[in-house]
Amino acid sequence: MAPGSPAAGEGPSSRDEGRGGLRTALGGLTTRGRSFLAAGVAAAVCAYVLGQSDLLRVGLLLTVLPLISAAVLHRTRYRVSARRGLTPSRVPAGSEARVRLRMDNMSRMPTGLLMLQDHVPYVLGPRPRFVLDRVEPGGRREVSYRVRSDLRGCYPLGPLQLRLGDPFGMCELTRSFSAADLLTVIPRTDPLPPVRLVGEAAGHGDGRQRSLALAGDDDIIPRAYRHGDDLRRVHWRSTARYGELMVRREEQPQRTRCTVLLDTRGIAYQGTGPDSAFEWAVSATASVLVHMLERGFTVRLLTDTGSSVPGAGADGYAGSTQDTADSAGLMLDTLAVVDHSDGAGLSRAHDVLRGGNEGLLVAFFGDLDEEQAAVAARMRQRCGAAVAFVLDSGTWLTGGAVAGAVEERLRALREAGWTAVAVPAGGPLPELWRLAAGERPDSVPTGPSGTAGSSGSSDSFGPSSSFGSSSSFGSSGGRS
Repeated sequence: MAPGSPAAGEGPSSRDEGRGGLRTALGGLTTRGRSFLAAGVAAAVCAYVLGQSDLLRVGLLLTVLPLISAAVLHRTRYRVSARRGLTPSRVPAGSEARVRLRMDNMSRMPTGLLMLQDHVPYVLGPRPRFVLDRVEPGGRREVSYRVRSDLRGCYPLGPLQLRLGDPFGMCELTRSFSAADLLTVIPRTDPLPPVRLVGEAAGHGDGRQRSLALAGDDDIIPRAYRHGDDLRRVHWRSTARYGELMVRREEQPQRTRCTVLLDTRGIAYQGTGPDSAFEWAVSATASVLVHMLERGFTVRLLTDTGSSVPGAGADGYAGSTQDTADSAGLMLDTLAVVDHSDGAGLSRAHDVLRGGNEGLLVAFFGDLDEEQAAVAARMRQRCGAAVAFVLDSGTWLTGGAVAGAVEERLRALREAGWTAVAVPAGGPLPELWRLAAGERPDSVPTGPSGTAGSSGSSDSFGPSSSFGSSSSFGSSGGRS
């Protein structure tokens, strides 16, 4: 494997110890072995009927050869360990990952011809097969192959199968390793431009929210003097009150909160496949999450079911205590397996957002009827700024213009204070992101359905970059 990569742990061994008996060995006869056996028996019967001793010798040779090969292969004790590595273990849809296999001969005798076959889901491509020549005692062989999927999800790799064959090709025995690995295919993410979103409060933090810092940082509450504190911060009134030197604490800005809402209702989307409206919404959600985390926001992923990413934090937000890459990886792993919900409305998500000031809200809605558009409009009340991307999934199937009903839903959202943008079929998210900021790029169909409908003070964001992750080799293995 790659130098410096951690070694994989060995799984349960699978040794050819004769537990299946001679019947198992005979069951491993290849087409060639069965043909030899049938031809030998036929020749022996003909020799007995015709009284031809030479023909009888040929028949016995043809019969005995596959039987001897099966017996020798059956009694062979090979101790072979296998290790598998993924680089990386998390890849965007449409990208490739490399799988490395390593076979170690741990016995004191050389192996015969070995054939490796790794089980992979059909969406990752055909099953890879490799033929290995004789492996010396203590020897090692390494092979690799690539997997690629245009569909997000979590795909198991394994178990690995090892086929032992005799030199004449008369018999093959198959042994399987129990260990497997997991390849996570996350949605594609697009780097978003640093724009000023319409309606966002100016300055760092939502409405300049403040928090009290811990010991050693500025805060608003007086505390006891510590060595190294600036004497200009001595709070004389508190010093006289408590009888000891006290210093004042000053406010620290709190990181801005951002909630990204993904509408996953099955009734809100039509069509399937990597180019469907739902897959676009999932990919766009991932892009916004990564973009906001890299801009220093604490971000929460919310769905129409009212659930957020597990383990992101006590309040569902990630990025405040976690590393940005870890937070992004956690949310992207969730989006890799997200599917349509059975819900019919957005009331659960509305109840979650009603709990407090959510800062910036970015929502991706599917088809909205009049009732759900009203529920979505009420979500704006608890947010500092709200941006909605509304998909008309019917146009993704026909390629037509945005329906008039969608225009009415956009108008209702804008009247409630949303910055609402209609998403045309296959519309590029970076250009729509600019459109939400009030810009009018030429590459996106604008007109009535594509105009940002609200204005206000704005906040600028820094440059964006795409998120990536990798995994070192060696997460599983086994021994045969």
